[in-house]
Amino acid sequence: MAKLKLGIPKGSLENATVDLFRRAGFTVTTSSRSYFPAIDDPEIECMLIRAQEMARYVEDGILDAGLTGRDWVLENDAHVQVVADLIYARQSFGKVRWVLAAPETSAIHSVKDLEGKIIATELVGATKRYLAANGVTAKVEFSWGATEVKPPVLADAIVEVTETGSSLRANKLRIVETVLESNTQLIANNDSWNDGWKRRKLEDMKMLLEGALNALGKVGLMLNVETANLQRVLSVLPALKNPTISQLSDAGWVAVNTILDETTVRMIIPRLKEAGAQGIVEYPLNKIVM
Repeated sequence: MAKLKLGIPKGSLENATVDLFRRAGFTVTTSSRSYFPAIDDPEIECMLIRAQEMARYVEDGILDAGLTGRDWVLENDAHVQVVADLIYARQSFGKVRWVLAAPETSAIHSVKDLEGKIIATELVGATKRYLAANGVTAKVEFSWGATEVKPPVLADAIVEVTETGSSLRANKLRIVETVLESNTQLIANNDSWNDGWKRRKLEDMKMLLEGALNALGKVGLMLNVETANLQRVLSVLPALKNPTISQLSDAGWVAVNTILDETTVRMIIPRLKEAGAQGIVEYPLNKIVM
């Protein structure tokens, strides 16, 4: 049987990735004692790999595909096929930023102020390219962790990833500039992408993962309404697209089916009831495939 070798990011993205795959219809089971998660698809073999290394292993063909950050694809200057941009991160379903940060009391207010300074970061290659693009010469040191505590004693500034900025503020650092934005990507080895079976498998995976992301924060709503009240009900409903309206066995009634932002439902249901809707049913969504 043909197999697709898939890398799952170990570490901060691991739980969010496993949860996304669950929403997409795949059950991935990880274990602290194994780097080979089980998946309920016999055509896929999974391996846990740190996101920082994923692009290199995919480029070399050790893995057919993997999920990692755009930042690490750029950092490794990896020549891979980007199958999908998946906007989710460790704490939120959005992008993350690599930012230049300096102590609150520092005289560093722009990248130009880094001339001759020391910068600590895990993203060494991208930081060097960022400095070069701005015509700045500075020393960039690799940081093995706890980067936020290094200024001002061990470094003048840092380039660090952030979702909310709370860790930087807690360490009395302020953001000077954004170096780059990043999001999770599904990437593939170029030879694997040119293999017809593997490409089809990856395209199917992309569709399901994107469908799961599209459904986040959305719910379905079904209701019945007399045709005389239909326009009143429709005027209450914001919709992803036009609601689906189906004729019921009683000629004077129709069924309405639509998709809403979950945060708005509690305000809309009472208004629907006032407009004449009956049998209102709210239901969760796993995927919305556009």
